[in-house]
Amino acid sequence: MPNVAEPMYVIKRDGRRENVMFDKITSRIQKLCYGLNMDYIDPAIVTMKVINGIFKGVKTVELDNLAAETAATMTTKHPDYAILAARIAISNLHKETTKAFSSVIEDLYNENAEKLNSTIIYDRDFNYNYFGFKTLERSYLLKINGKVVERPQHMLMRVSVGIHSEDVDAAIETYHLMSDKWFTHASPTLFNSGTPKPQLSSCFLLSMTDDSIEGIYDTLKRCALISKSAGGIGLNVHCIRATGSYIAGVSFQFFK
Repeated sequence: MPNVAEPMYVIKRDGRRENVMFDKITSRIQKLCYGLNMDYIDPAIVTMKVINGIFKGVKTVELDNLAAETAATMTTKHPDYAILAARIAISNLHKETTKAFSSVIEDLYNENAEKLNSTIIYDRDFNYNYFGFKTLERSYLLKINGKVVERPQHMLMRVSVGIHSEDVDAAIETYHLMSDKWFTHASPTLFNSGTPKPQLSSCFLLSMTDDSIEGIYDTLKRCALISKSAGGIGLNVHCIRATGSYIAGVSFQFFK
């Protein structure tokens, strides 16, 4: 008897197998096309490109990542494809993370958890374009064992709570201002606020400790510790002797 080819299948998030269905993939992409210019955006074309790139046993997460990357490559055809790519990627993240902010940031306890949870507007995650979201995913969203466990709105609330601590109303006001893109904090604040090492400063101005081996390497150590926490450094070296100066205790001149 001839071998019957096994149908292409996908591994669902709960571990179940399901045959790959063109219409189901297209329907998922279609649902994320709200408000886009459908004269130029074609979910079916995205689906066809995705199906051409999948393999038996592909995971749903991988399928979504491929769909997002595919849509992103089509941005040259119309900028709305970048919006669609971001929506697919963010929707994928939402399916992989818990919704409750209090579950993501365990330091937020009983008294204010409900108020903070109800404040967060997750639909605002979809206001990021694909490249903005991927930047957050790569560098800013908190990870455990390399897996992103934080949504963009979680990050903004984490930063707000980290800054304002027990002043919940101020934290909520800051969250809304950042979430609505009125302003954003600098990278060290986004990295570190609400974490065990809340170093929020962006810039540090240092002077060379001394014109000596000890002074130079002590300054280098200080710079390394600042860089470790994402601080920027401005360093003046005015006390370092000029090229050609004699060095006390040795029989040669100082050269570059």
